[in-house]
Amino acid sequence: MPFVELETSLPAAQLPHDLPAKLCAAAAEILGKPEERVSVTVRSGAAMVVGGSSSAPGAQLCVSAIGVLGSAEQNRAHSARLFDFLARELRLAPDRIMIRFFPLEPWQIGKNGTVMTFL
Repeated sequence: MPFVELETSLPAAQLPHDLPAKLCAAAAEILGKPEERVSVTVRSGAAMVVGGSSSAPGAQLCVSAIGVLGSAEQNRAHSARLFDFLARELRLAPDRIMIRFFPLEPWQIGKNGTVMTFL
């Protein structure tokens, strides 16, 4: 059950209209999870400093998931593909993008009145 949260200083008018759906599909493929299990949030127009600069647009992506973010090797592979996607879709240089990975345990995700451990 991945959670993908994108914050960018780009205004909404400069983002592809279908960015949330495209990000959902890309994250599902990259993480090897079904699309219907991926939760995506996109926030635009954020006040942001990336690499010490607030004058150039930037983006931060947070990815939280169970079982697929547990090692440097896994995250390196995910990072490369997510950077490619974000650089292409947002038209940003890779040095203007940051990604944070948060591995989750099934007991940390609530769904349908319980937690994933019991589903």
